[in-house]
Amino acid sequence: QVQLAESGGGLVQAGDSLRLSCAVSGGDTFNAYGMGWLRQVPGKEREFVAAMSWIGGSMNYAESVKGRFTISRDKTKKTLYLQMDSLKSEDTAVYYCAALALAKYYRGSYTSHSEYEYWGQGTQVTVSS
Repeated sequence: QVQLAESGGGLVQAGDSLRLSCAVSGGDTFNAYGMGWLRQVPGKEREFVAAMSWIGGSMNYAESVKGRFTISRDKTKKTLYLQMDSLKSEDTAVYYCAALALAKYYRGSYTSHSEYEYWGQGTQVTVSS
């Protein structure tokens, strides 16, 4: 079973950068999964931010973060990252790391929070304007 643990959230000012990390455990390899970052604000559903396959290849981003956020992973460290630059107040949310079956990822289902099987506990990001 895949286990995920996020870290790196905090309080920053608009325009600042922040890097979130997600430690992935529960197996020797995670090539059978797509990995995503999603975020949630109170009263709203979890929103897709970025995704990639653990194997590697193309990255996918929500329009609202394209050009500002970068998803990556380090296979050796078994860690998924989200580099967030030029942060805006509307980026304030709890950020979650999540995993979904690779087949679902290739079908484009990574944009839907309901398709993810495994979740971290979330990390709060607050951007003050």
